[in-house]
Amino acid sequence: MKQTILQKYAQVLIQVGINVQAGDCIQITGDTDSLELIREVVRAAWQAGARDVKTRLTDKAFDLAYYEEARDEDLDYFPAFEADYQEAMLKVPYHRVYVSSPSLDLLAHIDQARIQRSQKAALTATRHLDKYMDTGEVKWVVAACPSPRWAKAVFPDLEKEEALDRLWQVVLSICRVDQADPVAAWKAHDASLKAREAWLDQHDFDYLHFQGPDTDLTVHLAQGHKWIGGSSATPQGIDYMANIPTEELFTTPHALKVEGRIRSTKPLSVMGKIVDDFGFTFKEGKVVDFFAGQNPEVLETLLNMDEGARRLGEVALVPHSSPVSQSGLLFKSTLFDENASCHFALGMAYAEAIHGGAGMTAEERQALGSNDSMIHIDFMVGGPDLDISGVTKDGQRLAILSQGEWAF
Repeated sequence: MKQTILQKYAQVLIQVGINVQAGDCIQITGDTDSLELIREVVRAAWQAGARDVKTRLTDKAFDLAYYEEARDEDLDYFPAFEADYQEAMLKVPYHRVYVSSPSLDLLAHIDQARIQRSQKAALTATRHLDKYMDTGEVKWVVAACPSPRWAKAVFPDLEKEEALDRLWQVVLSICRVDQADPVAAWKAHDASLKAREAWLDQHDFDYLHFQGPDTDLTVHLAQGHKWIGGSSATPQGIDYMANIPTEELFTTPHALKVEGRIRSTKPLSVMGKIVDDFGFTFKEGKVVDFFAGQNPEVLETLLNMDEGARRLGEVALVPHSSPVSQSGLLFKSTLFDENASCHFALGMAYAEAIHGGAGMTAEERQALGSNDSMIHIDFMVGGPDLDISGVTKDGQRLAILSQGEWAF
């Protein structure tokens, strides 16, 4: 990839993603598949006036060796000093940039119980760090970097180099990096999302009704829920874009008030495996039944991670006309596929999606209906056959999406 393009992508992540201010401290986490881009992100952070830039690189071969060779009992080990180190950085705070290439089905052959033990150990040991993110003080952005492996998964019929070139073109277009002024393009997109956010907040819906193929679901919203579209802001009023790309507007469902069934419309890449052809049945907010045509054991593992894993922590609206959807591609990456489709998340709810949530304890948010869990797993449910209506507290029903497109 040409260096000038990598530099433009890096500038989007630094100027739009975490919106680096003079004196900010930055932590950049990524994998070796993304090294060329990460180098430019590091340089862009220094150019923007960062006080310090720390990097942490992983490698998929390291992960594979760990899951294939580690003794069973060592999968339960997570060093306390690692959690202490992360907490020390969050207290500063060090704002976070995550750049990686999707793992896809890297761990398809690994026993699911081994993956669960390792991830549960890490999530349990670092759970207390969520409070630092809840305050909104830490800016963060998640982005993806094309790799040969990811490219072949998206374009299996193309030769390796052609597939990689094509994936770069698509990713840069969807992330608005290919535009003459990407920063200005992102500001315009953000303004459009904010206008829809304001409309949704204005109506303060009591519940949403989802209808589509094998889907009939009623989702009540938490008390004091707030819609989030595009940028978030720190308590000091500094905007940042947590996901690049982003096309969604999301809020907090009521963890105890979800009824009906829903079927996913896209595969889910999670725990190094691909789950496909799956769906859930909810009763009183809880998943009471599920099915999956591929890797059902992964869903079972997720649902058993903790008490909150069987409840929803996010509901997000995305029109079928989004750039990701219109590409016509299945990216097998949640970051991209969730921006092609309306989606839900099992597990933890975000503090910012409750009015005043950043200043509340987890228990206070739970009392309003917000879910608490160590996981947050998005799954896609949108498409051209999906209708969503919102019902206000006085019983007025308004169309939100009709045949997958905005109805307001």
